[in-house]
Amino acid sequence: MDEILTMLKELTDANGIPGNEREVRDVMKKYIAPFADDIETDNLGSLIAKKTGDANGPKIMVAGHLDEIGFMVTHIDDKGFVKFQPVGGWWEQVMLAQRVTIMTRNGNVPGVIGSKPPHILPPEARKKPVDKKDMFIDIGATSKEEAQEFGVRPGDSIVPVCEFTVMKNEKMLMAKAWDNRIGCAIAIEVLRRLKDESHPNIVYGVGTVQEEVGLRGARTSAHHIQPDIGFGVDVGIAGDTPGVTEKDALAKMGKGPQILVYDASMISHKGLRDFVTDTADENDIPYQFDSVAAGGTDSGAIHLTANGVPALSITIATRYIHTHAAILHRDDFENAVKLIVEVIKKLDRKTVDAITFE
Repeated sequence: MDEILTMLKELTDANGIPGNEREVRDVMKKYIAPFADDIETDNLGSLIAKKTGDANGPKIMVAGHLDEIGFMVTHIDDKGFVKFQPVGGWWEQVMLAQRVTIMTRNGNVPGVIGSKPPHILPPEARKKPVDKKDMFIDIGATSKEEAQEFGVRPGDSIVPVCEFTVMKNEKMLMAKAWDNRIGCAIAIEVLRRLKDESHPNIVYGVGTVQEEVGLRGARTSAHHIQPDIGFGVDVGIAGDTPGVTEKDALAKMGKGPQILVYDASMISHKGLRDFVTDTADENDIPYQFDSVAAGGTDSGAIHLTANGVPALSITIATRYIHTHAAILHRDDFENAVKLIVEVIKKLDRKTVDAITFE
């Protein structure tokens, strides 16, 4: 396994739901530290790695979020079954019978999401998705007391189980938490590739917290940085699976990063969008335009910082996001990094001012 795949494996195998991103932050810090001049953590927990090219140049923020969707323990019933609260957006159809890990102070506890078996449900009930409130997690405990002896308690984080896997087509990579460890990996790799490059600005590679519950870490970290330009790097919807039409989703895996023109959190900045796509054209870097009517990225919080920040979301087309196992294409990751590096190398003060006031 090469160096990039090793990094991607460590990032995705790490566990971290909103509010408990420490494990992932430690992995990101390990990989980004060799290429940063300074690393900070804001008071909410976002990681901020700084690399200075021109100390008087504009500040460029490249942000991926550390957190993944998961669940939280709310209580344990008398028989030892765990009730839970979703943390982030889950669709009931993808939850049942999936393995999970409960992160306790005593170590990890394995479990599986269960519900009433269909064999004892009325015929009409079998046709409907089971509601989240009727699910539970079976950890093999025989009583509430035994579950507590395992270390399980209200507030504990619960994460999906899916080990990082290179598929038979080795460009295809499967893992949990691509949303959004791929954004963290992009931020790391951008700083790595700028290590020996001159750039007319200060670059911040950021791992934000609590994106899945309201872009919260992007708000605090952007407030701390006060960037002149912001890039939210995240996953997007892949439109290349059976039943999905171009009316549903445009992007195809392996055809380049997505340039989002619109999502529910932000209308992309036209001047920055044009600058990025012109740079991609000049360097023969493939890209795809896309829009997402529902959902947003960290750019939605970044662009509202102080008196406004020109911002753009650059995303990676990914299959089966917000499930236990998602798939993306390595070429899209590589091309996103290449594009952002080429853009950063051109973002001097004069260029940023021209973009901002276009």
